[in-house]
Amino acid sequence: MSKINAELNPDLKVTNDVICLPDHNAKIAELAYLKAESRGFAPGREIEDWLEAESEYLL
Repeated sequence: MSKINAELNPDLKVTNDVICLPDHNAKIAELAYLKAESRGFAPGREIEDWLEAESEYLL
């Protein structure tokens, strides 16, 4: 991958011709988990937790 392509997509990191993509879903899942934990894992807000975490992560 060329340096120009890496500059166009800041999520890509090039090291010795190996491309490392961040695991977005894992990071979103961690944020959603922390949201659920902060409210005592009360059921019924799982989707809202995920969507809020996704929104925060993508900002």
